[in-house]
Parts: sequence; C-alpha cells; structure tokens
Amino acid sequence: MSEQKLQALISGFYFKCCLPTTNRSIAMSTIFRFFAFLLLVFNVSQLFAQLRLPRLLSSNAVLQRDLPLPLRGQAAKNSKITLNFAGNSYRAKADKNGHWQIQLPAMPAGGPFSMEISDGREVITLKNILIGDIWVCSGQSNMEWPLRESNQAEAAIAAATDPMIRHFYVDHTASFIPLDTLKNGDWKECSPATAGNFTAVGYFFAKHLREKTGVPIGLLHSSWGGSRIEPWMDAATLGFKDAKDLEAHLEQKTGAQKIRIAEFLRNKFGDQIPTTDNGIQNGKAVWAAADLDDSNWQSMELPGLWEGQGWDILDGIVWFRKEVTLTATQAAQAATVGLAMIDDSDEAWINGVKVGGLYNSYSTVRSYKIPAGVLREGKNTLAVRVEDTGYGGGFHGNPELLYLKTGEEIISLAGQWKMKVGKAIGSLPGTQDNQLPTKLYNAMIKPIQWFPIKGVIWYQGESNANNPEDAMAYQALFQNMIRQWRKQWGVGDFPFLFAQLANFHAAEPEPGNSNWALLRESQSAALALPNTAQAVITDIGDANDIHPRNKKDVGYRLALGARRFAYGEKNLIYSGPTFASLTVDPGSETGGRPASLRLQFNNRGSGLIAKGDRYGYLRGFAIAGADRKFVWAKALIQGDQVVVWSEKVSNPVAVRYGWADNPDDANLFNAEGLPASPFRTDQW
Repeated sequence: MSEQKLQALISGFYFKCCLPTTNRSIAMSTIFRFFAFLLLVFNVSQLFAQLRLPRLLSSNAVLQRDLPLPLRGQAAKNSKITLNFAGNSYRAKADKNGHWQIQLPAMPAGGPFSMEISDGREVITLKNILIGDIWVCSGQSNMEWPLRESNQAEAAIAAATDPMIRHFYVDHTASFIPLDTLKNGDWKECSPATAGNFTAVGYFFAKHLREKTGVPIGLLHSSWGGSRIEPWMDAATLGFKDAKDLEAHLEQKTGAQKIRIAEFLRNKFGDQIPTTDNGIQNGKAVWAAADLDDSNWQSMELPGLWEGQGWDILDGIVWFRKEVTLTATQAAQAATVGLAMIDDSDEAWINGVKVGGLYNSYSTVRSYKIPAGVLREGKNTLAVRVEDTGYGGGFHGNPELLYLKTGEEIISLAGQWKMKVGKAIGSLPGTQDNQLPTKLYNAMIKPIQWFPIKGVIWYQGESNANNPEDAMAYQALFQNMIRQWRKQWGVGDFPFLFAQLANFHAAEPEPGNSNWALLRESQSAALALPNTAQAVITDIGDANDIHPRNKKDVGYRLALGARRFAYGEKNLIYSGPTFASLTVDPGSETGGRPASLRLQFNNRGSGLIAKGDRYGYLRGFAIAGADRKFVWAKALIQGDQVVVWSEKVSNPVAVRYGWADNPDDANLFNAEGLPASPFRTDQW
C-alpha cells in the first residue's frame, strides 16, 4: 500500500467518524505516523518470516543418492536464494509466488552433512543430513504396526542403535483436493529412544539392508490402519475427471448407506438413540459402579469385535461389565488385569476404582496394575468403557490376553460379558476417510512425490478382502496404483515390493472358497510388472489376530526383493516356489495307481522341501475333477516337481494350494526357507 493511499484511508475514516473539524490537522499527523509504524512492522515481520522449507527437508533427513535432487521451498517473492551443501554453493530466485527450487546433482551415499539455506535476510541451517536410499513404507495397519508392539520388542528396541537408519512419519491426513505440503512431521534418527515408534516392518527391512549394503536408509512412512487401496489412488486413475466428479459419485453411492444406517439405529434403539455417553453422568462413571444393576444388559463374547456380533454398523461408546469371584487370599495379593487389545480407546474400573486406560491404541495389549485394596473377597466387578471411532470396535486378540492375575494365579476373563451402548454413531465401511477414494493419496502421497526415492514397500489388502468382488477387483487396482505412483514420482520403474496377506481366521476343515485367497491371487498378479517382488507370509500369521507380531520375517523377505531388484544381486533367491505349469499323469489301470497331477515350479532355489514333515509329505493341496468338487489331496516332491493325487478323484483336472483364509498347514518351501505362494490352476 502506498503512503498516499494509507493517508487517504486514515483521513477518510477518521475525519468522518471521529474528529471535530478543529482537531483534524493535528490528529491526522499523529494517526498517520502510528499507522505507518504498524505497516513498517508488518512488512518487516513478513520479510523475515518468509523463508520456509518443506517438512521432508529438515535436520536428520536422508536424501536419495545417485539421483538429481530438486530441493524446494518458500520465500519472499523475487528473493535470491543461496544453498550451501557438501562443499558446493547453489543459487536460485523465488518466483512471483515465492516458490523456489534448486536442483542438486546426483551424489553418492555419504554424510552426515550440514545444509545452509539463505534468502539474504534469514538463514536456516540443517544438520546431520545423510545421502542414502529412501524407501516409502505404505499400506494399512500391518505396515503402520510399531516396533514396540512386535515380537521381542524390548530386545529389538535396545539393539536399535544404528544412526544411519532414519524414519519420517506422515500424520494421518485426508483430502478430496490434492495437497502440495504435509501439515507436520520430521526425521528421527534411529536409537532406542525413538525406534519403538518406527514401522516394525520398515525397521527390520532397513536393518537387513544396512547389514548387507552399508547404505544409509530413510524410511518415509505413510500408512493408515484399515485403509482400502482406493484412497491411495488419484481420481484420474480411478476413472474420475476431478474431485467434484468423485464427490458427486460418492454422494449418490452413500445415499443408500445413510438409509441403512438410519434403519440400523432405529432397529437397535427405537426413538431413544443415545447421542451422548449415558454411562457418564455429571462427570462420574455411573456405569462403572460396583453396585450397578446390569441385569437388563445384553451379553457379548469377548475377545471379539462387536462388528461380528450383530453390531456391524456401530461406532461410538460401548460399556462392558464382568463379575469375578475371589477368595480372601486371591483378593489380598498383587494383581494385574489384562484386557487383550481394544479398538480404539478404553478406560477400565474395578469395583468403581479406575485402574487404567489408553487412548487411540488399537494395536496395544492392555495390562493394568490393580492398586492394593481394590480387590475384595467375594464378588468383584470389572467395567470397561470402549470408544471406537471407525472400522473395528471392541476387544480383539488371543483369549489368553484377557485375564485377571492375582499372585501367580491367572483367572481367564474370556467368555461372556455384559454390554450396553453408551453412545451410538452409525457408520458403514466405506464412509471413513481411510475408505474413501483419493483422500489419502491427495494428502499423504502427493505431497511427498517431489522427493526422489529408491522404492516402495507395501503391506495392504485386508480391507479389500471382504467379498469376492472386491478381492478380484484388487488385481487391476493394485497394478494401476503401482503404475500411477511410478509415473508421478518420475524416477523410473522403481522397485515396488509388497507383502502378501498372512494367514488369518480359523482354518477350514474342508477345501472351499476364500476371499483372502482371491486377494492373494490379485496381489501376485502384480508380479507381471517389472521390478516387483512379493513376500509370502502365510506361515507367520495368527488365526486370532489380523496383526501378526512377527514383523521381522516380513521385513527380511521384503529386503530380499530389494536386494534383487534395487541392489543388483541377480543370483539371489528372493522368492519361494511359484507355480509354473501342470501336466496330467493318467496313472495305471492295472496297477491301481490313481491319476495324478504333476506340478512344475519356478523359484525352486536349492530345491523343494516339505517343511516340518519328517516323512516328506506335503499338505495344503486340494484337487478336483470336472465336477469342480475339491477334496484334500496327497502330495509328494519328486525331483523338482510335486505330484498330487487323491483316490477320491479318478480324473483330476485342477489343483489348488494354500487356497484358504488360513492355510496354516501349507508346507511347500524351497531349501532357502521361503514358502511357496498360494495358487490355483482353475478359474472357477
């Protein structure tokens, strides 16, 4: 604003509204000087506050080696930028919007370095920067799962002393509009004080690569538990013109969902839908009281998420209560209560006394010490308030994690509990941010795609395996997402390494259909793309927990793919056996030998083995004739082939292996210890 315009503005306002005519001249001078001073202060503060850097460009950062580095930032318009790094100086000029970019040449691995950036008025100094390899770690909760919650976490964290591993966590953010910047985040150097919050899969992946390559590793961690794949893709790849087109589509799609939610709430609660937590009155947890009459409460089997027990649309707050009878001796001893895992937040009381609680910690095993004097001889009442904000809700994990321990005695709390809804929010899968197309890509991937990377590790798919249609549609979605990311990052067909779904759910007694098997098949199809590798993990899952704690082997198997496709170990055995072809052996009519199927495999490594079976029998195979009825089959390794047969199928035409949500007995491996990927030869 010019001095003349400022004077006109002040005089026009002040003369008309405030001053008598005789005082205008004196007042004008005073007011003008005051406003001019404010304007000067404002302009100076603007000038000295304009130099800004993106979140990824900070102290402790890792920058990608062997690629040009297009560093960027924000400054006052037309300001001259100087960047000093690794003994060299680079210059640029901010454009009319204040954006600037300086491209550093490709550099080999090394560091630590300092970086100094100046606009002539302000200087920003970044310290402890490494040149190494950036790996994006993305997907849903099994990628998000922290090291502190994995197997042998205490020992792993104590050993996490490699400062050449760095971790950047991208906060959960969602947007229908593509964003250019991250709202927060910084790089953390690996140490026992920080590593517990690292992605466990990413940490073990980086640890193995560090041991084999010596190159600094940066883990750029952008994941969201419960997310489908569509939120990680852009509108164009999903077939929409733009964000408005997508929103119109979703509005039409969610209309029926809103009707279903309303019907669910009305059927459960009639006209008395609880919109605030009735278990809390005037700040007091009335539903935690030991003498509360809960005889009219419903029952629920725990552990078990409530979505699978008649409350599939419910988010909000649910209270649970259980009575435990103790002897005087039991009540007098030091005690602990274990509540398995709770999705998402909890507060726990015993006999009306609060004993613990965690916020937004769906992956954390609950174990709370009980203060002395809380337990009593006879009846004791445990009350737990659970708040769920989306997707799964309630208790989950192994039944052994739900207990009351007094002294050395453990009393199981698994089984029937009383339950009552304190606050009800209707919610269907597909209506949360991590379920809606494009929202995570726009806010959590696009803002980091200016940053050169080495490759991606991906662990996702559980949320797309709810029905056969979704599981089969995943095949095209997954490959399209890989192509999209590669194109947008602009660093070529970088290695894209992914974890196949682990085994989960109770094992089925007979062969049958499986949504998870279909999803695994869709994942494996992406191996047709260049520079892709798959970590098969059907041997390390947990029937009762969608989050297996063995993240070390997942990271190791992904690292094998990285060593093959990113680090040039062309002779490395990085995969377990994969089905190649099938021939039919008609058998012998006179000798009584039934017809069989002979299977050939790629990635045999040093040879095929039947892991864990001293007699060499393979399990997990099923065959069918033209009637399409699968039965369990016998299978043996003969040389570099597998022979499969069953006396129940005289003319077999199709075979399946590991074709189940939980193929817990599948034991075909190569001698390098890597499991065969599940497959089928039919398309029925």
